[in-house]
Amino acid sequence: MVKIRLRRTGSKKKPSYRVVVADSRSPRDGRFLEVIGHYDPKTNPVTVNIKEDRASHWLSVGAQPSEIVSKLFQKVGVLAKVGATNSEAVTAELAHGQSPTEETVVVGTSGDTPIEPPAETTNF
Repeated sequence: MVKIRLRRTGSKKKPSYRVVVADSRSPRDGRFLEVIGHYDPKTNPVTVNIKEDRASHWLSVGAQPSEIVSKLFQKVGVLAKVGATNSEAVTAELAHGQSPTEETVVVGTSGDTPIEPPAETTNF
């Protein structure tokens, strides 16, 4: 799965972040596909620069933004320009105070009945 997330840069106790498109299996500061912006929380006011055309492209092909990145996209106005996407559903859940992980996860379907994920087992 492709994610849009923050990659930490900057020195110790002076963080700044790059907004990157990366495979979800890559480490936070590891390999990425493309840099689409940067975010500096230490400036007053906070600096957010996003390449809106590239962000909307990646959202349209199915990339999932992290919670912080979706909030940054709201401030910049990227989500308003993109049609109905999964990122808007995540943003709507965040606006209502729900966690995106609270929903029922459907692993696959068999005919008309959804297949639920296996229950968690504990080994004592």
